[in-house]
Amino acid sequence: MLEEVERWLSTRSWSVTDRPLHQILAAKRASGSTVSVVLPALNEEETVGEIVSVIRHDLMQQAPLVDEIVVVDSGSTDRTSEVAAAAGARVVHRDAILPRIPAVPGKGEVLWRSLLVTGGDIVCFIDADLKEFSSDFVSGIVGPLLTEPGVDLVKAMYDRPLTLAGEGPSGTAAAGQGGRVTELMARPLLNMHWPQLAGFVQPLGGEYAARRSLLERLPFPVGYGVELGMLVDALHLVGLDALAQVDVGVRIHRHQDGQALGRMAAAIYRTAQLRLARGHLIRPSLTQFERGADGFEPRTYRVDTEERPPMAEVEEYAERRAA
Repeated sequence: MLEEVERWLSTRSWSVTDRPLHQILAAKRASGSTVSVVLPALNEEETVGEIVSVIRHDLMQQAPLVDEIVVVDSGSTDRTSEVAAAAGARVVHRDAILPRIPAVPGKGEVLWRSLLVTGGDIVCFIDADLKEFSSDFVSGIVGPLLTEPGVDLVKAMYDRPLTLAGEGPSGTAAAGQGGRVTELMARPLLNMHWPQLAGFVQPLGGEYAARRSLLERLPFPVGYGVELGMLVDALHLVGLDALAQVDVGVRIHRHQDGQALGRMAAAIYRTAQLRLARGHLIRPSLTQFERGADGFEPRTYRVDTEERPPMAEVEEYAERRAA
């Protein structure tokens, strides 16, 4: 298995500099493919506008790589929608998409529904909380899908510094320490149960692109398990050589506190568990503790267990594609 991973790393692991933008654009023209960029957003008014502006300027106005930017707002209480629209994105509210099926909270829910309101042959997902954003995140992961016919899904890989509060005016960045749930939960799970995927540097990263023809055949965990679930399901559906990764540099974003990370880890474990033994429930909830006036008080959270079916099985999607 180690030899297979090493072979995959040498043939399906690239740098953003390996494909100049003019080469990617030529491949796009030759193929006639279209590209949609989707930003799932919840209370991201501080960052979403800059991300949209950079993509629009670099990859729509300066170079015609991206055909549409869609921000799917999953219930923001700030000015996320207004800021995104002012920057040039088309903004769609999660609850307005496929209203026949009541929406549930979760990132995967938003990504799944986005397939119904985008038209690109290639769909590129970008988290809306990134800071110091570079359009390399988009061109880097879309590039292989336009230049390599055998590749169906591309993940971004990058350094993830962890900003430590309280040391200096803006904190101190600890190199490589930002992916705590990845290192403590996802990477051990993948190495033990799906060792073919051990070569992915950022398996939980929110920046990845895929062919619509693959995405519409995948189930979508509704919550934080969506990235791990998608990797595992894509491995079984199209094989390791259809998966790739591209180094795009450094990813800077807002970090979650330890308890939020615990809830993410539980959802990821549950996603893996479902794929290892479907239907065998252990405990689909997570109890954490916070100190209150009378000592430690329990807080119990539901672990995401619901999954949406492949979009190709949804009647409204099939009708839209036929039209």
